[in-house]
Amino acid sequence: MIAAEPRAQEFRPPFVWFWEFLKEELAPYPGRGGVVARMVLASTLMMIITMVFRLPYGAYSAFYVFQLSRESQGAAIRSARTIVGAFGVSAGVALIGAMLVLGDPGLRLLWVIATLFIMFYAVSTLTSYSAALRFGYLLAIVIPVFDRPISAEAKVEGTLWAVFVLTLATGVALWVELLLVKFTGSADLIGLLERRLACVEDLIQAYAQGRSPDAAKKELARFSTLGTSRLRNILQRSPHSRHYREQMGAVVGLIGNLIDFAMELKPGNVSDRKRVQALAADVERIRADLLNGRTPQPIPLNESAFPPDSALPLERMEITVSLIGEMLIAQQSLSAYELQQSRKEQASRFLVPDALTNPEHLRFALKGCLAASLCYLTYNLIDWPGISTAVITCFLTALTTTGASRQKQILLLTGAAAGGLLGVASQLFVLPYIDSIAGFTAWFMVVTIAAAWFVTCTPRLSYFGIQVAFAYNFVNLQEFTIQTSLTPARDRVAGILLGLFMMWLVFDRLWGTPAAVTMKIRFISTLRLMAQFAREPISENLPTAIERGYSLRDTIEKGFENVRAVADQVLFESGPLRERNLALRDRIRRWQPQLRVLFVLHISTWNYRVRLPGFDLPDPIHSAQRQFDEEFARILEGMADRLEGKPAEVRDSFNNSFQHLEQSVETYAPTESQTMLATGLRTYLARNRRIRAVTCALLQEI
Repeated sequence: MIAAEPRAQEFRPPFVWFWEFLKEELAPYPGRGGVVARMVLASTLMMIITMVFRLPYGAYSAFYVFQLSRESQGAAIRSARTIVGAFGVSAGVALIGAMLVLGDPGLRLLWVIATLFIMFYAVSTLTSYSAALRFGYLLAIVIPVFDRPISAEAKVEGTLWAVFVLTLATGVALWVELLLVKFTGSADLIGLLERRLACVEDLIQAYAQGRSPDAAKKELARFSTLGTSRLRNILQRSPHSRHYREQMGAVVGLIGNLIDFAMELKPGNVSDRKRVQALAADVERIRADLLNGRTPQPIPLNESAFPPDSALPLERMEITVSLIGEMLIAQQSLSAYELQQSRKEQASRFLVPDALTNPEHLRFALKGCLAASLCYLTYNLIDWPGISTAVITCFLTALTTTGASRQKQILLLTGAAAGGLLGVASQLFVLPYIDSIAGFTAWFMVVTIAAAWFVTCTPRLSYFGIQVAFAYNFVNLQEFTIQTSLTPARDRVAGILLGLFMMWLVFDRLWGTPAAVTMKIRFISTLRLMAQFAREPISENLPTAIERGYSLRDTIEKGFENVRAVADQVLFESGPLRERNLALRDRIRRWQPQLRVLFVLHISTWNYRVRLPGFDLPDPIHSAQRQFDEEFARILEGMADRLEGKPAEVRDSFNNSFQHLEQSVETYAPTESQTMLATGLRTYLARNRRIRAVTCALLQEI
């Protein structure tokens, strides 16, 4: 079984743990310096433009360049296009709505509440989270403009200035990215994976040769602490096809597991030197194939060797390496018709498939709208417009679980406090001794470098850097003179506190959902969705079958990402059930890569199951395949029932159905035959054989 045994945790004082955590997060990695350099240059250029031409919203513009995707040039262009489009739609909504309600305070209040609801509903239902975030963010900025006692012309002008300045910041960031990315380098997924595999190989070779593994273990411990969040972010923002992202998503998860298993290796586990050297050779071969873009050769492994939980780490590493090779081999041949349907579907889809049917989207929008509306009413009733940042706080921290919101709230509060204090200290002790734009720019770059370095951390800490940059800019770039008052910093901190309190009240007290519960529910939901995908196609109409298949694949892939994200958020929750929840988190994190493997393997047989031209199975094999898929779906549903505490029947019919499928294939593809049909059928059978092996292993643990 591919499952890591829980390691005994030795007690460490909290400050020691926190210091080690910071060291791991702030350590350099390939491509990090280049990303930071481009962020700092774009932010500095925008600051100079703002100060020289006295543009409004300077704090937002110099900070907003951090939001551009920098994984590749294509990703940067798409990100900029999405941002500008979202700003345009947001400005249109704000101006049209304001024209209709400006003369009536009651209608204006209803318009604000309705706008807040739309903002949160868009975040939950739009397929482009980036577009939804920018759409809502601009609205949160301009809503306070319409509450000011100024003329209607000034309100419209303020809205247009916000759109212009933020669009200009996006253009500057994109220009810097396209101009300098070739000189500064960028984070490369294959390179990052190769480095992890090389470290695993070095550890295995150290054991095989009798060398000390301490250096390799130290490096692996750093990779284990960093996790796979950054790798998955790079993958999701890459311009590659859906299947490539699905395939490499499984590889990323398996390599994460491989690192955990390698950390458990002890000298007593590696007595068979030949076996250890063979494993090192397999890792080296996969690493070389990854770097050279080659499809690796299959790594033979006896399916009966899938061990139970008591297996040694070396055995689990062998299985994991074999599955990594299997994922890299599992290429899907897409017909021209299928590709055409995929592009057409992707071009026409703006909402997630369940946007109008899933009540969770409505519930999330209502919760976010309530928290933000309470903030809006509060600062208007007490006539304190300086704390209007409470609405932005609600929008940026409104996630769907207690753990998620608490994580972002902590980072928001500490980052804003650090940035605000740094801004005030600069006003008191640094800027009075600076009398030129050159000196101001030099100090600004020092602060921005520190903030950008935090921004390029993993998602566990990156939001802290964003808030440091924003709070510092809010103190020093709101006006074109040195601040002699602490009012801006005080108002921002007060607004953040108000927003955090409302978020705690609404999300935690009224409709709170612990992250552990959400993680389990989403994992169970993913199991049931995969069972549904295994039964596809249920329609005999080819376009309908392909559309349903892609829709399910998107939903399942999103489910994997949601489970992973919520699993990280469990760490931020406390209470009497914390230890049990952490144990559940560890189990689900071990199970999910195996589930991803099953998902990719089923995709690799999709063309046969849907019977596309060139992949049409003989009727007896197709019938046996349908029976095998049905039994596989029942196994997954049984796993889901077991996790829900329901009795689950253990069925022998799953193995029987595979034996029937195997016999059917052997009838049409005898071993001595070398025809194209026979070769294809044997490859097809090998995929199903691995599905059976991984399914039985996963079933044994769950």
